[in-house]
Amino acid sequence: MSVTAPQPESQSTSDLPEVNNGPEANSGPEVNKGNIEEIRPIPRITIQAFCENETVRQTLELSAGDRRMARAHVAVQMGGIPGAVEYYGAAPTPNLIIVESSLKGESLISELGRLASVCDGDTKVIVIGHLNDILMYRELIGHGVSEYLVSPVSMADIMTAISSIFSESENGVLGRMIAFMGAKGGCGSSTICHNVAWAISSTFQNEVVLADLDLPFGTANINLDQDPTLGIADAVFSPDRVDDILLDRLLAKCAEHLSLLAAPSSLERTYDFDANAFTQVLEAAQRGAPCVIVDVPHQWNAWTRQVLAAADDIVITAMPELANLRNAKNLIDTIGDIRPNDSKPKLIMNQVGMPKRPEIGVNEFASALEVEPLAVIPFEPALFGTAANNGQMISEADATAPVSDQIISIAQSLTGRAEPKVEKKSALDFLRKLKRKKSDKSG
Repeated sequence: MSVTAPQPESQSTSDLPEVNNGPEANSGPEVNKGNIEEIRPIPRITIQAFCENETVRQTLELSAGDRRMARAHVAVQMGGIPGAVEYYGAAPTPNLIIVESSLKGESLISELGRLASVCDGDTKVIVIGHLNDILMYRELIGHGVSEYLVSPVSMADIMTAISSIFSESENGVLGRMIAFMGAKGGCGSSTICHNVAWAISSTFQNEVVLADLDLPFGTANINLDQDPTLGIADAVFSPDRVDDILLDRLLAKCAEHLSLLAAPSSLERTYDFDANAFTQVLEAAQRGAPCVIVDVPHQWNAWTRQVLAAADDIVITAMPELANLRNAKNLIDTIGDIRPNDSKPKLIMNQVGMPKRPEIGVNEFASALEVEPLAVIPFEPALFGTAANNGQMISEADATAPVSDQIISIAQSLTGRAEPKVEKKSALDFLRKLKRKKSDKSG
């Protein structure tokens, strides 16, 4: 951090526009989340904060506990700028310092100068102030401050500021991770997951990595007609070697825009993992692709919980019967506790309308979960069975089937894409055809 000497103010601030920090800038003192849904995960950095106000401290601590900050190491304490100056007089500085101060003008610049004298040159600083003034904002930015936020701040304000500062860092930008999990074994979660990954890659031409985490019984390689010699197990059992080069070797190319991290699907060894066993390989996949689709097996242990906690979106597939309802309810409630700042998981109802099977009505099922289904997929054993036996996706087996359109609709919803990419016919081609038709008629 470098803060230059303060310069005298050359104009009044009374007629200048105010700094706009979003709707939270004028809200009350209570801690609020703000709109955090689209904020990307914060990279592996060290953050230390020094606050003056209890509400700011609470907001920072809640932000530190959010899943988007899971990779960062955050410490929050009171003391403001004087506390930071004293602390760093005998301690190394982190990647980012957040300080709150009620000072303004030259007094604030002077205190920041004291802080700069004990900071490393590459340390970033965010100042949380109490004066909403555009001139002071510009002056602070000109003196080397990375961002100035006006209190009261929301969690979204803080995480957006951090994300924007470190978005260009080596490990900054991560692709979106979508995790699929079944409410019960055999409900078809893996099949839906693989087909959605295929739809995103083929329909929207997005680079997609599909990761099959069911190491003993995974089916992604079968469904995609692949037989790779290497896969995700090679990364999980050698975490110290995981990098972009190793990942490229492990990925099996399934289509132009779809790559697979296949499960070995063998029982030669047992697969007992700790909570962060898949963290490194999934982060490497996110650095290499804008979309990572994760097929999570129907298990509940430390590592499945961690994968779900880290995902940007979670999709639960369920069949309309009682055990699925109970399990889906437990999953949604528990995931809500793990991810209190995120929306509820998406719900896909699958195998609806199976002959002679008593079913819970879709509306009743969804009402009990308080979740609107993303899609309701009918029981189609011939279509799904043919595709599975031939190593095909649903759209390959029958592109005209209504289920194929539903898969594309799910892909649209999860990626926020309004419509698939299609080649547009030029107006010139249309005019040529129109002239040709007129010529044929006149002839």
